[in-house]
Amino acid sequence: MNIQIKLAIIAIAIVIPLTSFAVTQPNFTSEISTTDNSKLQVVTSATFLYEFTQNIGKEMVDVTLLVPMGADPHDWEPTIRDTERLQRSDVIIVNGIGYEHWIGSLELTGIAGILVDTSNGISTLDSAKHDEEKHDEEKHDEEKHDEEKHDEEKHDEEKHDEEKHDEEKHGALDPHIWLNPVYAQLQVKNIANALSNSDPMNKNHYQSNAEIYNQELNLLDAKIRTELSGCKTDFITFHDAFSYFSEEYGLTQHTIISSTDSHGEVTLKTLENIVSLARELNIKIIFAEESASTKTSQVIADEIGGKVLVLSPLEIVSDETYVEKMTQNLESLKEALC
Repeated sequence: MNIQIKLAIIAIAIVIPLTSFAVTQPNFTSEISTTDNSKLQVVTSATFLYEFTQNIGKEMVDVTLLVPMGADPHDWEPTIRDTERLQRSDVIIVNGIGYEHWIGSLELTGIAGILVDTSNGISTLDSAKHDEEKHDEEKHDEEKHDEEKHDEEKHDEEKHDEEKHDEEKHGALDPHIWLNPVYAQLQVKNIANALSNSDPMNKNHYQSNAEIYNQELNLLDAKIRTELSGCKTDFITFHDAFSYFSEEYGLTQHTIISSTDSHGEVTLKTLENIVSLARELNIKIIFAEESASTKTSQVIADEIGGKVLVLSPLEIVSDETYVEKMTQNLESLKEALC
């Protein structure tokens, strides 16, 4: 079949579901304890934050995961029951940088617990800049014109958003800081400090556990640096999730979907450009995600005589740990680049 015909079929038919794929049943708690009031009641918004918090708090905290299995964290909205659960919590831990777009409305409901933005102290990347660079490669002059056209509107939004941290970052900045193990360590420290402030009697417990867990993340960081050293740098992934990772380890991410969430339009032109780019850079592996259809990645791989591997953004529930998932990502990158 002609490449244009195949790519056109994919561009028309592509659906990027996050709920239609089976995932491992987690051992995550979704209900706040009603029996042990001596423990801090902590709610987390993402699976990686749940794991970080459990490793820090251990037996001193009851940790629950707010976003249910299979839900897209980018799109999820809290129900009335979720809001009630949050109102009973002592600490609410979020990624920040617009990842939880619902936080602004939630704060208006009178949440009494401490809201912890784990992105505090982390230098964020502008997702719009990533998109601009990608479209510059593809020579999308029309998008550049649209950016200029809406420049004043964006300026007004930014000015207004200074008053609302979550809105300031949503849609403007890339939230995927947890995929950089160096930044993940800062998130762990922010969580430990928040738990220490909420429960000062157990401060040493939280700080000590955070140090131990961060030693594991530090080893992961060193392993990635060592094993990717001297390898090629360009890779093609599904959506714009690995910019912080790429910046940390000297890689160059190219994406099928020019978006920091996994929803986006895949056009015929986009697919043709990716195929052309892969051939130009001699890329033979196209990365997909475990939470999205591999259809698009596969048709590109077929056209370049390559194959598809998974590069996980760690956004779905899994029995595997953060370090295990990141190590799997490293192995996939080594196969593609080394």
